[in-house]
Amino acid sequence: MTESSIKKLASTLLDAITDKDPVVQEQVCSALCSLGEVRPVETLRTCEEYLRQHDKLAHPYRAAVLRAMERVLSSRASDMDKDTASTIILLASSEMTKTKDLVWDWQQAASGVLVAVGRQFISKVMEELLRKLHPGTLPHCAVLHTLASLSVANAFGVVPFLPSVLSSLLPVLGMAKHDTVRVAFCSALQRFSEGALEYLANLDRAPDPTVRKDAFATDIFSAYDVLFHQWLQSREAKLRLAVVEALGPMSHLLPSERLEEQLPKLLPGILALYKKHSETFYLSKSLGQILEAAVSVGSRTLETQLDALLAALHSQICVPVESSSPLVMSNQKEVLRCFTVLACSLPDRLLAFLLPRLDTSNERTRVGTLQVVRHVINSAAAQMEDKKPFILSSMRLPLLDTNSKVKRAVVQVISAMAHHGYLEQPGGEVMIEYIVQQCALPPEQEPEKPGPSSKDPKADSVRAVSVRTLYLVSTTVDRMSHVLWPYLLQFLTPVRFTGALTPLCRSLVHLAQKRQEAGADAFLIQYDAHASLPSPYAVTARLLVVSSSPYLGDGRGVAALRLLSVLQPNIHPLLGQHWETTVPLLLGYLDEHTEETLPQEEWEEKLLMFLRDTLAIVSDNAWICQLSLELCRQLPCYDETPQEKNFLYKCIGTTLGAASSKEVVRKHLQELLETARYQEEAEREGLACCFGICAISHLEDTLAQLEDFVRSEVFRKSIGILNIFKDRSENEVEKVKSALILCYGHVAARAPQELVLAKVESDILRNICQHFNTKVLGIKVETKDPALKLCLVQSVCMVSRTICSSTQAGSFHFTRKAELVAQMMEFIRAEPPDSLRTPIRKKAMLTCTYLVSVEPALDEQARADVIRGCLHSVMALLPEPEEEDGGCQKSLYLETLHALEGLLTSLLQRNMTPQGLQIMIEHLSPWIKSPRGHERARALGLSALLLRHFLEQLRVSALVPFHNLGLLVGLFSPRCADLWPATRQEAVDCVYSLLYLQLGYEGFSRDYRDDVAERLLSLKDGLVHPDPTILFHTCHSIGQIIAKRLPPDQLISLLLTMFEALGDPEKNCSRAATVMINCLLQERGGVLQEKVPEIVSVLRSKLQEAQGEHVLPAAQHSMYLLATQHCAAVVSSLLGSPLPLDSHTSMLWRALAVEPRLAAQVLGLLLEKMSRDVPFKESRAFLLGRTPDRVATLLPLSATCALFEVLSTPAAGPAVLELYPQLFVALLLRVSCTVGVQLPRNLQAQERRGASPALATRNLEPCSSAVDTLRAMLLRSGSEDVAQRMDLEGGWELLRTSAGHEEGATRLARAMAEHAGPRLPLVLKTLARTHSSAYESQRVTTTAFLAELLSSNVANDLMLLDSLLESLAARQKDTCASVRRLVLRGLANLASGCPDKVRAHGPQLLTAMIGGLDDGDNPHSPVALEAMLGLARLVHLVEAWDLRSGLLHVAIRIRPFFDSEKMEFRTASIRLFGHLNQVCHGDCEDVFLDQVVGGLAPLLLHLQDPQAAVASACRFALRMCGPNLACEDLSAAFQKHLQEGRALHFGEFLNTTCKHLMHHFPDLLGRLLTTCLFYFKSSWEDVRAAAPLFTGFLVLHAEPRQQPQVDLDQLISALQILLKDPAPEVRTRAAEALGRLVKLA
Repeated sequence: MTESSIKKLASTLLDAITDKDPVVQEQVCSALCSLGEVRPVETLRTCEEYLRQHDKLAHPYRAAVLRAMERVLSSRASDMDKDTASTIILLASSEMTKTKDLVWDWQQAASGVLVAVGRQFISKVMEELLRKLHPGTLPHCAVLHTLASLSVANAFGVVPFLPSVLSSLLPVLGMAKHDTVRVAFCSALQRFSEGALEYLANLDRAPDPTVRKDAFATDIFSAYDVLFHQWLQSREAKLRLAVVEALGPMSHLLPSERLEEQLPKLLPGILALYKKHSETFYLSKSLGQILEAAVSVGSRTLETQLDALLAALHSQICVPVESSSPLVMSNQKEVLRCFTVLACSLPDRLLAFLLPRLDTSNERTRVGTLQVVRHVINSAAAQMEDKKPFILSSMRLPLLDTNSKVKRAVVQVISAMAHHGYLEQPGGEVMIEYIVQQCALPPEQEPEKPGPSSKDPKADSVRAVSVRTLYLVSTTVDRMSHVLWPYLLQFLTPVRFTGALTPLCRSLVHLAQKRQEAGADAFLIQYDAHASLPSPYAVTARLLVVSSSPYLGDGRGVAALRLLSVLQPNIHPLLGQHWETTVPLLLGYLDEHTEETLPQEEWEEKLLMFLRDTLAIVSDNAWICQLSLELCRQLPCYDETPQEKNFLYKCIGTTLGAASSKEVVRKHLQELLETARYQEEAEREGLACCFGICAISHLEDTLAQLEDFVRSEVFRKSIGILNIFKDRSENEVEKVKSALILCYGHVAARAPQELVLAKVESDILRNICQHFNTKVLGIKVETKDPALKLCLVQSVCMVSRTICSSTQAGSFHFTRKAELVAQMMEFIRAEPPDSLRTPIRKKAMLTCTYLVSVEPALDEQARADVIRGCLHSVMALLPEPEEEDGGCQKSLYLETLHALEGLLTSLLQRNMTPQGLQIMIEHLSPWIKSPRGHERARALGLSALLLRHFLEQLRVSALVPFHNLGLLVGLFSPRCADLWPATRQEAVDCVYSLLYLQLGYEGFSRDYRDDVAERLLSLKDGLVHPDPTILFHTCHSIGQIIAKRLPPDQLISLLLTMFEALGDPEKNCSRAATVMINCLLQERGGVLQEKVPEIVSVLRSKLQEAQGEHVLPAAQHSMYLLATQHCAAVVSSLLGSPLPLDSHTSMLWRALAVEPRLAAQVLGLLLEKMSRDVPFKESRAFLLGRTPDRVATLLPLSATCALFEVLSTPAAGPAVLELYPQLFVALLLRVSCTVGVQLPRNLQAQERRGASPALATRNLEPCSSAVDTLRAMLLRSGSEDVAQRMDLEGGWELLRTSAGHEEGATRLARAMAEHAGPRLPLVLKTLARTHSSAYESQRVTTTAFLAELLSSNVANDLMLLDSLLESLAARQKDTCASVRRLVLRGLANLASGCPDKVRAHGPQLLTAMIGGLDDGDNPHSPVALEAMLGLARLVHLVEAWDLRSGLLHVAIRIRPFFDSEKMEFRTASIRLFGHLNQVCHGDCEDVFLDQVVGGLAPLLLHLQDPQAAVASACRFALRMCGPNLACEDLSAAFQKHLQEGRALHFGEFLNTTCKHLMHHFPDLLGRLLTTCLFYFKSSWEDVRAAAPLFTGFLVLHAEPRQQPQVDLDQLISALQILLKDPAPEVRTRAAEALGRLVKLA
């Protein structure tokens, strides 16, 4: 390519630089850069010439060109000669200074060019820039900017010029009046200074190592004088900041004496700006540089300015930091750097300033000061070494601050102190205590924790920071070990440090382990030397008790147990081996659970077992007594944590039980009774548990102490008669009595049973009743305190349970039993019947359960009262709790229900006879029939439980009748259909148990399993399903089972009970009763045969009254009897019923199909009625030109609806099979001729008004009705697979619509061929009579059906092929285009159904297909489309010779379709082209190969077709073309990139393709480019964009010798036109292609 061509390309691209789209503009620049990469000089010169010639080009576009030049220069500046460099420098200089106004984008681009050139030609650039510096004249701002940028980009090249630059700039500094110019000067001076400092810092690499700071000092000072004394006073904030930024690095270049001289002015001047600027980062940065410079020269002036400096810096550090502002964060860092500089030079003055400010109460001041102190401690450790006591003492007031931000800052200071040895000084303990105090802060008082995206460490809570700090100090700072151990132990027991227990224990564990590693002497604690430490007993008690709530406080249970294990040598020497094995087991148990899953009682029992084993191992009464004393002392510590206090009481009881000193035991028990907080329920429970556990070893002493307490002055004062009438005192007394009663109950429950029985009535119950029954002046007063009631119930329950579980229970006569039962029932009746608020009724029923099992037995009236009272108390409860605490209420409800179950079972056990069972069920019967579902569910559940219990305990000594079986079965069996699923399940269980009870009374053994009765269990799954059909089918099965196992004498009573159930308010149960009645009549109705007409009559009347669906089976039976005698009359009568059919009529039609012979007669009559009349009548529309409306005739429509009802009946199956061909063909033709047919107007109006509730919901629309009937016929005839296939494929919906009817018929044929092949011969024989139908719709439907049959091998297997081909061939000339199209499809289907027969019929098939390509005059004929689709399927199967004669004709004929506007034609033609190529693999004639080459470019470009189907066809066609091109690389690329389903990176693929094309077919370049030029005008944007991309890649991979094939001017002109395309993507690709044309050089 000549230079003129490069210039033309570049000029074309430069003309497009004005494109409005930024992406296009960027691509134009990239193309220019591509030219520049190959020919940098020519490209740069062209750009230079373009800018010079287009002087009026707007500056944004000039800037774009300059940026492109800069990019070229960045990589290829070394290729430039000096002349070109000079030209470019002059251009950039001119562009940069063309306007005096500030046009930043343009001037920055020009400046970038100069900087890029300056990296290679620094002298020339500097010469040009120096020429722009005219003496006495202000330089252009862009010149200053360029000089500054060069100083950074090439410091070693610029610094030698600095004296000249400064000598030119400094004289005119005073002339700069505009702030913009002054800012530019400041920026330049800043960069000059930074460059000079870099140069001086790297003299070993500098070109002139003799340069010294003195070379710049004078000039820099002159500039400093102007900047500081004049410009810094400006009102413009931006200028002031620019001056300050410059002064920082300039200060390092000032002469030492000048800097010392200027500091008294400079520092106040900088500090004063803090008040004027909100963004102070640059001020602080510059100030830090100035301070470093001052310190480096040993300035004495700095000390005089220190107060002002510190005040200003301190105010900056006190500004609240926002993490969202990076400049504020950076300013904080710079200010702290300033403090570091001052701390290293003037530490005393700095602390004298800082520490007094810790005493202020201002939050910001204190937080900021603490932040500086922490920083100084870390950054100036050496200078602060002798200041530690002073700093520690100054922390006194901050430690008292309650502000969370101050606390956080204090903790951070303490952390720094720990790392630098401060806490080892006197007073360090106070800091440690402060950290522990913050660890103990309650979590609920902490601020919200930050989200996961927060990076601000200050957002952490004070507690979280403190916990981290304590652990880090304990584990990572070795020097703190001797400070913290054993000092931290003293924080374990005080209550105020409870919140810090977890971090304390973890730190102590680490410290203890380190001490153990150091040796036993270092680990053992000398308590006499540490008087403030808690004793081993106190530590043991504390850690054990807090472990009872192991997940509180971040898991303090694990931490406490680990510490306890580690401290073992300091607690008792004998415990080592046991604790080493036991503690890990406890820790493992906690690991297996979470706070939600941990069983609290089981965990506490494990801890108590751990305590018992520990006490047993120690076996030292003095040690045990001391531990019990410590446990008692710690009781007040847990007043706010009832659960832990409750556990502490248990620990006390356990410890006292292990003590051998009775005096100690009595003393501690007395103290517990005197000091207990009886108002707290948990404490009463804990105290009682303590007494119960203690009684295990000290029963006599425990009972004696309880009686002594009652006789003591402490108790008597609280029950004086004068206090009885005071509410508060009365309440307090009852709480004390509640606790005492509970104590007696626990003593009875836990003490040895053989000792308790002797004292139950004489001591325990006597005292319990004495405390409960209060008498005033001899009159019994009823207590109002529910807690006292509950305690009484609990205690009596425990006493009763102890009696029942005793081995002497059978001989024990409980004289107070009746009294206690009456008391319990009184409590139960007093509870509200509709709500469950307290556990009193649960406990009372549980108590009654134990009491009824004890002798003597209750009388009948008392038993009945107990049953009625308890049932009424529980059954009427609301189904869901109204309280918010639903979880607790649900648990209480379940426990209450279980208590009732236990009580009823216990009562039944006392009378295990059928009469006793009947009595129980009679009590439950009103609740079983309740209108409220939850009451029925509870009653059935209880009934099932009682029946199971009765069956399990059944012992039959003689064969006796179970006389009430029928009544009970009749009561329960209808409940199998209850609305509540739980009720249904329980009802089945009841029936199951009753049947086995009957078998038991008949003499069968208990382990006998009856096959019929066992079926009930398998039927329970059907009752879970809410579907009524499944539900009542299951009920029918249950009825069959009952009928088979019911004794004859029970049938009448069962039926009478069932008939009563018909009026049940629960409709489901009523329907279930009907189902079971019919089942019983069917199975066992022989003895009631004379009653059948009467029963049918009753059920028919129910049907007319429409009272429920449960009468339908009886009415259907009646209809069946009538139809067997009068079939024709019944059919005629029912056909006269109005449409749509109501539910009653539908039911009657279905009844006619219950017997095959009758069903066949009915179907024959209905087919004759449906075919007798025409399917529709045409009514002329009022509007001229409108298509006539088709209205369905009434008789065929009624017959179709009736057929659906009959066919929907399962019993009609044999009759349908007999008439299969007639039914299928008649209904298919009925469907085809009703598509688009309307209902008669009267029915349309009725449809619009809406059907009444009694009418069927089925669609009455003629075509839908016919489709539904056809589907029902297939289902009933055993062709379910056909119907299901149509369901899955949506075939039925397609049949209903005009647009989809043809496809629906096709899918039906496909389904028939696949699933009903043996039926087809008779169907086709019947269908043959309809080929000449007068209805076009029927011809289309039958042709579609026949055509699809050829796609299946069933046509050949059943020897139907020839007849089908003849039938289709006869229709090739049909007047209907749809029929002709379907004929071609059918012929093509032969390729799928009988591929081995294609060769035999090849000429006929090809002739039909090629003829179809020329069908009609329509260029987009659907027949032609079908012909292409058919040829694509057949070409692989016909004889090669048959195909060869028409191959070229087909290829030429389909080529225009490649660019058809219709997607279907493009797809079909391209796919056919691919198949033609596939057939010709290895045997491709030259004339066809030319067609392949000609189609290559369109196929590649249509890969970007907007339609995915077309792109997919192109993929296939290209893969098939590959082998015919005889190029393995190209074929492999097609196979690799164009696989279906694989994502295609079009650019990458096209690049690879073009590379292989140009390598193997270089002569095709011109032809391919010509084709691309054609597609430059494509109507599809994506294809139009792909064409220049294709062009660019072709040129990219072309060789210079191929240049003659290319008309470059034409190509550039075409691309130039595309640069004006409305689509940005097209313009982008055109610019990219232009950039690649440089390859043709």
